[in-house]
Amino acid sequence: MKKLRPGRYRDFMAAYKLDVPENYNFAYDFLDARAAEDPNRLAMIHVDDAGVRREYSFGFFQQESMKLASALAAKGVKKGDRVMLILYRRMEYWVSMLALCRIGALPIPSPSLLTPHDIEFRVNFAKVSCVICEDSLTARVEAARPRCPSLTLLIDIPSGTGLDKAPSGWQDYETLAASGAADFPRTAQTPGGDDPMVIFFSSGTTGMPKMVLHTNTYPLGHITTGAYWHDLEPGDVHLTLSDTGWAKSVWGKFYGQWLAGAVVFVWDFRGKFEPRELLRIISAHKITTFCAPPTVYRFLVRVDLKEYDLSSLRHCTTAGELLNDSVYEGWLKILGLPILEGYGQTETTLQVATLPFMKPKPGSIGRPMPGWDILLLNDEDQPCPPGEEGEICIRLKDGVTTKGMPGLFCGYLDEPERTAKVVRGGFYHTGDKAWVDEDGYFWFLGRTDDLIKSSGYRIGPFEVESALVSHEAVVEAAVTGVPDAVRGMAVKATVVLAPGFTPGDEMTRELQNHVKSVTAPYKYPRIIEYVAELPKTISGKIKRAEIRARDQERMDI
Repeated sequence: MKKLRPGRYRDFMAAYKLDVPENYNFAYDFLDARAAEDPNRLAMIHVDDAGVRREYSFGFFQQESMKLASALAAKGVKKGDRVMLILYRRMEYWVSMLALCRIGALPIPSPSLLTPHDIEFRVNFAKVSCVICEDSLTARVEAARPRCPSLTLLIDIPSGTGLDKAPSGWQDYETLAASGAADFPRTAQTPGGDDPMVIFFSSGTTGMPKMVLHTNTYPLGHITTGAYWHDLEPGDVHLTLSDTGWAKSVWGKFYGQWLAGAVVFVWDFRGKFEPRELLRIISAHKITTFCAPPTVYRFLVRVDLKEYDLSSLRHCTTAGELLNDSVYEGWLKILGLPILEGYGQTETTLQVATLPFMKPKPGSIGRPMPGWDILLLNDEDQPCPPGEEGEICIRLKDGVTTKGMPGLFCGYLDEPERTAKVVRGGFYHTGDKAWVDEDGYFWFLGRTDDLIKSSGYRIGPFEVESALVSHEAVVEAAVTGVPDAVRGMAVKATVVLAPGFTPGDEMTRELQNHVKSVTAPYKYPRIIEYVAELPKTISGKIKRAEIRARDQERMDI
C-alpha cells in the first residue's frame, strides 16, 4: 500500500482511491503476501499482565492460523458457522480471527465482562456453534451451556493460572492447534469479497444488542484509520487501548495498522485501569502512536505527565465520546501533541476525522473521510445547511443497499426490520446528530435520543458534560433531560466527583456557575445528582437511557 502525502484535505479527497481486489480475503491476500515478503517481519509486541514481553512475526501468524484453521475444519467448523471468541487481549485472538477468515466461519469477538446471562443471550440469538475462550472464563460459559442447544464445540485456552486442565467436554486449544496441518490452501469455496466475514454485537446503549455483519472487504475500509488518522508509517509501534471484544479492537489493533506497515502493540492488562501504569508502558516500550477514549485521557492529564519519558510518542487520537477542551489543552500544553478526534460506528469504519494535515478544531470530530458521501439530514430527510443540526447519514452507492461499500455493514443479521429502519431512502441513517460549520468541520451532538429540548432550545449532552469535567472537582459526568412543567425538559447532570470534593448545595452552585461561565448559560444543569459511578455498557459507553429510565421511575412513584 502506497501512502499518499497530501498537504491539504481537498487534495487528499481528490487523490485517494481504494482498489478492492476481486474476492479479497485478508488472511490470504494480506497476511500470506506479507509473510512471503519477509516471514520474520515484526507484526506484534505483546505484554501480558505480568509484564512479560513477547514478539510475534507475520510468519508466526501465518503458520499458526493455517494450523488452527486445519484443526477447526477437522472438528467440523465450516463456512458460515458462528464462533464466539472470549479471549481478553491474548495473541490467540488474532490467530483465531485469521483462522476463521480462512475457513469462512464468522467470528463473534466478545468482551471478557460478559455474564452467563449475556453469554446465553448471545449464543442463542446468534446460533453460535463454537466458543473459544480462556480457561479463566470457561465457568461462565459452563453456567450458560445447559440452555444453549446450538453449542457443539468448546475450546479452552490455558491461562497459566493453575486452571490449565480443560473442563469436561472442552478441547484444549494448544493440543488442538498442534494437531492441525501446516497448510490450509485457498480453494474455490474460500470466501472473499462480499461474503460475510465477522459479526460484532453492538454495545446496546438504547436496547438489546444487535448483530452487525461485515464482509471480507471490511479490513480495506480501515486503511484510512491506520495510514491516515493514526498517521502510521512502517515500523511505528501503535497502541490502541481496547478490549478485543469490540469493533474498536480491529479499528486499532489489527487491520489498518498492519496494512499501513506498523507493529501492533498489545497490553493484556487485567483488573482495574491504572493511569500511571499505562504511562509507564508507553514510556518503557517506546510507543510511537496512541489511541484511547476520552475517559482515558481525562485520567492521564490528572497525573504529572512530566514524570514519564514520553518522547517516543508522536501522534495521538481519540474516539468513542467527545473530547473535552480542557483535556485537549492540557495534553497539548505538556506534550506538544494535539489529540485528533475521529468518529465512526460498529456499523462502519472511520467516517469523519481530523487528519494530521488538517487544522484541528478542539471539540470537532473533523471532516468526512474518502469513500463516504456524508450528509446531514433533517427530520424531513432534507439536507441541512451549515449551522443547522441534522442526522449524520451516508449516501448508498447504489441507492438501495450497503453492498459494494467497504467498511459499511451488510445489515443487522437475522433482523431485516431493524436494518430497514436505518437503511432507507438511499441512505444509511446513523442515528447520531451533528452540525457542520462553514469550513466543513462536523460537530457531534449525540444520539438522537440523547438530545434535550428545553424552553425551545435543543441541547446536546456533550457540550454540558465537557464544561462540567473542565472543573477540577468532576471526574465524569452524564447529562440527560428530565420532564419539567415549565421548560418541557430540564437539563440534569449525573456527576462523579474527584477524591477530596464533597457533594452538596455549595458544590452544586459552584458547578452550575462554572458551566454558565464556559458555555451558553441556558445550558447549565438545573439538577445535579452525585453518584459513585455512572452506568455504562460493558464497552465503557455511558448508558444515558438507563439514567433517564431511572429518573422516570422515581417520578412515577
